[in-house]
Amino acid sequence: MNKRLVVLAGILLLVAAAGCIASQKYSQQVPSASDFSYSMSESRDSLKTSGTDAYDKKSASQDRKIISTAHLQMEVSNVKDTFNELTNITLSHGGYISSSSVYDSGNRNSGQVALRVPQRNFYSAIEQIEALGTVRSRQIAGQDVTEEFIDLNARLGNLQKQEVRLQEILKTAVTVKDVLEVEHELERVRGEIERLTGRLNYLNQSVEMSTIMVNAAEPAPFTGEDWGIADTFSQAARGFVESVRGLIIITGYILPILIFIVMIAMAALGIKRKLLPRLRT
Repeated sequence: MNKRLVVLAGILLLVAAAGCIASQKYSQQVPSASDFSYSMSESRDSLKTSGTDAYDKKSASQDRKIISTAHLQMEVSNVKDTFNELTNITLSHGGYISSSSVYDSGNRNSGQVALRVPQRNFYSAIEQIEALGTVRSRQIAGQDVTEEFIDLNARLGNLQKQEVRLQEILKTAVTVKDVLEVEHELERVRGEIERLTGRLNYLNQSVEMSTIMVNAAEPAPFTGEDWGIADTFSQAARGFVESVRGLIIITGYILPILIFIVMIAMAALGIKRKLLPRLRT
């Protein structure tokens, strides 16, 4: 009987020991919700600084990122022909016309064209454009976006590493709460990646393709059939009519006041004539 009790007690002890070992292994294999939170915060904090030093070391030797723009005010003999020449110049430099508009004001035409050319052909294109007419004003500007470009690349690299880390954490998530938390953070990181990627693409395109704005106008006519003498007389006649109209309006305002003043003056004179003889007597 005692032997049986000893054997039974030994079996119970073995079962209890096996259960403890299994529970310890399970707790080591499955991370808790706090472990997920710590992992995400740790990866987020560590990835904020990782990769930045590498980009900073490259920044000194990296080519400058410059967005070049130019604005030209020109006087040309014929706006439409000039715009055709601008199109040919743009295409010959590997660029394209971004927008173009022509305005007809009767005796003279004017217009505006925006063209994009590769950065390497920026100044040569300007020289050819200026040869098409008389330059009235010229403005060239360059925006240095090198620091922004480096910062965006560093942040994008960090976010991509964080995305990989979150995907690894998602594979080990067990509870629904952990899965939802990781997926929410992963969605946020991917949104930031898309935003930074779009900004980088815009900067790259702006750096690679410079913008030249050209405002062109034909000179005002002085002689010949386009002198506009009929329009001049017409404007003079309209000015005369407007002047007469203005005088009539002013007279209409002033005349009642003058009549009122004259009536008061006449009444005062009448009273004066009647009172003076009485005062003398």
